[in-house]
Amino acid sequence: QVQLVESGGGSVQAGGSLRLSCAASEYAYSRFWMVAWFRQAPGRDREGVASIVTAVGITYYADSVKGRFTISQDNAKKTLYLQMNSLIPEDTAMYYCAADSKGNGGWWYEAQRYNTWGQGTQVTVSS
Repeated sequence: QVQLVESGGGSVQAGGSLRLSCAASEYAYSRFWMVAWFRQAPGRDREGVASIVTAVGITYYADSVKGRFTISQDNAKKTLYLQMNSLIPEDTAMYYCAADSKGNGGWWYEAQRYNTWGQGTQVTVSS
């Protein structure tokens, strides 16, 4: 079974940057229809941050991160990235990567679309 492992989280001050990585456990990245980053802050619902259609590289972003975050992929390395710049305290959350390997329908930001999830990496932004 494919596993996703996130890394790169940490604590930064507002205005700083972090780069998250999500590595797939087997040579199956090209089988993913779509991969995405979600986040969940305490007491809040899990929300879609960004996603990418793996075959063509089309990207989608939540309005709250447009212009600050960039999602990218390295198919050869089976790795998904999230470059986060100009971080603000409201970005504090557990960040998860997720993959849709079954061609599920639904909007990119809907968690039920994705059938494989990582364990999460914490991002904390202080003011």
